[in-house]
Amino acid sequence: MNVSKSTVSRYLNGGSVKESTREKIQEIVDEYDYHPNAFTRLNAKQSRMIGVILPTLNSKVTSRVITSIDRYLRDRDYVTIIRNSDHDIQLELENLSRLINLGVDGIVLSSISMTEEHHKLLAKTNIPVVILAQEDDQLPCIVNDEYNAGKYIGEYIGEKGHKRIGFITVDESDKAVGVLRKQGVLDELKEYSVESINIEYSGFSFVDAQNATWKLLTEHNDIDAIICATDRLAFGAYRVLRKNGYHIPLDVSVVGFGGYEESELIIPELTTLMFDSYEMGELAAQTITDLIEGNEVKQRQVIRYTFIERRSVSNR
Repeated sequence: MNVSKSTVSRYLNGGSVKESTREKIQEIVDEYDYHPNAFTRLNAKQSRMIGVILPTLNSKVTSRVITSIDRYLRDRDYVTIIRNSDHDIQLELENLSRLINLGVDGIVLSSISMTEEHHKLLAKTNIPVVILAQEDDQLPCIVNDEYNAGKYIGEYIGEKGHKRIGFITVDESDKAVGVLRKQGVLDELKEYSVESINIEYSGFSFVDAQNATWKLLTEHNDIDAIICATDRLAFGAYRVLRKNGYHIPLDVSVVGFGGYEESELIIPELTTLMFDSYEMGELAAQTITDLIEGNEVKQRQVIRYTFIERRSVSNR
């Protein structure tokens, strides 16, 4: 074909090539059905790669978010690079640094907690970033309506007449779930004059939830309802309650957050509150591509929630 490698590379990366040469190269591309590897385009103006950092891959909510992100980006010829932080802030920062060094076009960061270190690192790059699930006043963020969701569950449990509450939640390093969601629950329970609220902190795992439930029942054997910060924590509570001879909801009511599919399969079906995680993923993908293209975006976008009443909560 008598065309240099640099000219071919420039053409494949969208650079300027005269029309006659462009046609020759395209003929060869079509003949061999060639698709350039995304990693060969890192030196181009756009890599067509978007990094997504997630706190865990072992979560129904996460799977919905990443599925929605990847579908949206794939339809627009972007490659999604996924990094898992495993609920570790330091690993999250390392993942962020790696993606910046890789030269991605944009980053979607589902953060465990936005810290000063995050902002210092991001201040050194001009790569567009969208924050998921955590409030941020410096970068565009997409958040669940955590506080009002917590209030809704608090109101529901209060209206059902429960007075001795166990609350299994997560560490306050997670501002969304461990602070805002929790505060919403507590504020609304106070409106119903609920004075006995026993808080037990847990990790996000099924095993952590069981340990937290064991501790609650050991220290407070008169609990009549357990509020769980996620459905997975509720699953752990179910197991321990049954092992100890409690009947749900006759003896103890249980409620969660998440709307996992499994919540409908357990007996009794779990009453829960579900955020639209697919909407969050699509909004994230749309927002990051808008930023890459120089379009104006909202600084804060809020995801709605749906309450799903089933059979795990009784009237007192």
